[in-house]
Order: sequence, then C-alpha cells, then structure tokens
Amino acid sequence: MRRTRAAAAAVTACLLAAGATACGGGTADNGGGSNAAPKELTYWASNQGPDLAADQAALGPELKKFEEQTGIKVKLEVVPWSDLLNRILAATASGQGPDVLNIGNTWSASLQATGALLPWDAENFDAIGGKDRFVESAIGSAGAAGQDPAAVPLYSMSYALYYNKKMFQEAGIAKPPATWDEMVKVGRSLSKEGKWALGAEGGNLANNIHQVFVLAKQHGADFFDAAGKPTFDSPGAVDAVKQYVDLMAKDRIIAPGNAEYAQNQSLQDFASGKTAMVLWQSAASSFKSHGMKEGDWGVAPVPVPAGGAPGTGRGTNSMVAGINLAVFKNTDNMDGSLKFVKFMTGDEEQKILNKTYGSIPPVKAAQSDPAFATEDLTVLRTTLGTSAAPLPQVPQESQFETAVGTAVKELFADAAAGRPVTTESVKAKLTKAQQQMAS
Repeated sequence: MRRTRAAAAAVTACLLAAGATACGGGTADNGGGSNAAPKELTYWASNQGPDLAADQAALGPELKKFEEQTGIKVKLEVVPWSDLLNRILAATASGQGPDVLNIGNTWSASLQATGALLPWDAENFDAIGGKDRFVESAIGSAGAAGQDPAAVPLYSMSYALYYNKKMFQEAGIAKPPATWDEMVKVGRSLSKEGKWALGAEGGNLANNIHQVFVLAKQHGADFFDAAGKPTFDSPGAVDAVKQYVDLMAKDRIIAPGNAEYAQNQSLQDFASGKTAMVLWQSAASSFKSHGMKEGDWGVAPVPVPAGGAPGTGRGTNSMVAGINLAVFKNTDNMDGSLKFVKFMTGDEEQKILNKTYGSIPPVKAAQSDPAFATEDLTVLRTTLGTSAAPLPQVPQESQFETAVGTAVKELFADAAAGRPVTTESVKAKLTKAQQQMAS
C-alpha cells in the first residue's frame, strides 16, 4: 500500500475542514445522505485476491445475488492497495466517491476524523442485525475509542510465518523458527545457491509499518505515546526498525531485490521456491493461485524474542489485521447501502467471502464453519485472539504509515545498494518522519 506525501496532505486538509463541515463522498449534496438513486450502488473493493481479475471473478456472482434479492445493481471497482487510500482521500476532498467501500482497518480512525464516513451508531447497527454479532477485537479496530465505529468489519486477519516444507526438509531443518535468533540462524542456512530464506515487501509502506509495529512492541515501544504524540525515534522504535532492515542489510536472509517489492512479489517468490519463508496475512488462497497445493507449506506463529512466547506486550507477534466496510455519509442510496452492508456481513455471505480469501469471519456465527478450522486459519485465529495488537487508532495513523513506511522503504533501498544501515541512520530517518508529522 504505497502512499505519497500528497496523501498525507490531503488527509490533513480534510481533517482541518472537518472542524467546520464534513468532507464527503458519494455525490456532492449536503452530506446527510439520501435515496435519490435507489436502484444502483457503486462499490470500491480492495484487492484481496492474487490479482484484480480474481477479485472481479470472486465478487461478481455475490453481487449478482444481492441484485436478485433486492433489485439493486452494484457497480464494482476493485482498487489496488497501492492506489486505494489516495483514491479515498481524493473522494473525501471532492465529495465524489462510491457509496460503499472497503478500507484497511488501520485507516479507520484517520478516515473517521474527516467526517466523510457514516457513523455506525446503534440505529445503523440494528439495520444490519446488531453490533453484538461481531467479534469485539474487530469492532475495536473500526474507529477511535469512545466514538461510534466508522466502519463495519468484513474480513479479519493476522500475520503468520509461512514456510516451504520441501525447502526446509532439503536443508535438514526440522521446524520453523520460533524466535528471531532462530530465524537468523535458520535463514543463513537457507540463503544459498540463488535462494533466500525470507521474503519481504520493502517498497510496500503499509507492510513495512505492520512489521516494525510488531517489532516495536517486542522492544517495549510504541510509535505514539498515551496522549497520541508521535514517538517515532524512541530507542525501542529505532531498534525495531533496524532489526527489520538488518534482515537484509546485516543478516542477509532477504534478497536485495525485495527492497523494491510492493505488489505481492514475495508471495510469487515463495510459491516458486525462490524463498523459503514469508510473513503474511491469510496467504493460502494466493499460494494456491500460484500453483501450490495444500500441504506444500506450513504455518507457524511469527517469531518473538529469545526466551519469550506469543502473548501480550513483548510477546505481541501481529497487528490486528482486517478489512472494514464503510459507507460515505452523503450516498445517494443510504437505504441500499445499509442493505448491501447487511448482505456482505450476513452469516452465509461471511462464510463464502472469507473462505474465498482465506481470512477469518469477524461475524461470530460464521466462525463455526469447519472451513475455518484448517491449520493456517487456526494459527491466524489464535494469534488474533491472544497475541495481536491493534495499530494506533489515532487520526494521524495514515500519515504515520506514509512517513514511517517511507523511512523503512528508504532504509531497505540503502541496504540493497550496500550503503550502511546504522543506528544513527535509522534514527535520522525516523526523526525526519516525526518532523514531517508535525509540519
């Protein structure tokens, strides 16, 4: 999910405007919503599958089903993650956007602060079956604490360590690494003859943030203090970023070319046997699309520091990942939008969609389906329930992803080029990112 400085500027402008009037989406009306176009909806879906065409194929029949049930036609656009936030910010600034859209759950508080999204108060939740249908942790990542959520959970995920069983067997490695020390040791034995131990997406700002956020937790640090003030260059945060980049720069278990990856190329490398491990959210469907079969890969919790185990605090090994479904407040079809959200979060549709994408239903009743008891989903669900932490639900979260994610991207570029990555250079990058947030 690459972002530009323009994205940060756009959200800042919209946040300032929100103090006086809500930034909008849908159509340019008074921002209060209407039902002027009751027979059609526009839906921006995020790219959840291996490519945009796969999402079109997966969602098409479901949207047709909704049309048959309600008479409402849904115009679908699948938006790449690299473009999605910028598209949403442009829509909030211009007042021209979709009726319903997917958002990364980490953006919830930032987009909530624009005033563009429909608040999910008790009345709106009642219209889709009630708030208590959803897993509490998923609702907790749908907006700032103390406010009505800005979106509704659609897909829930967490990170896991995926490993290639054949490559491990050929290298004589009996089990996946449980600690970072083991990761480096195992990784060095796997990184040879043109193959590498671990894949990464060094050019993907959001993925960078997800990884260093977890490592910061393991170092006892956060990127924001309790008052919501950025603490990007604190010692723990610096150590976390350096540890991640050092997997390429010092430990040499990530290929230098991964510094430029931003479009899921690390998943393709894993599936083709070029890399033995990858840290990812709900990757099974993507592996299958690239020709792997069930049993070709194993799944384990993301490593933690030596002497620890997955849990809370320093045992955190994932961010609370997921996709939320939001409605622009000034949609031309408020009634239809609520019906669409109800359809997409219904028990049966949740089973269908989350099976398709290898994710976990945030709707409690749907989780009982045996399809969600597979090895990888069991690891993901356990992680989500016991050792995952939500990214900061602060208005500046999307700017944080841009600023710090870019800093990590630049450090990976240094590592790939053979330039030294030192504690001082990491701190300088993070200090600059923190200053960008204040400007």
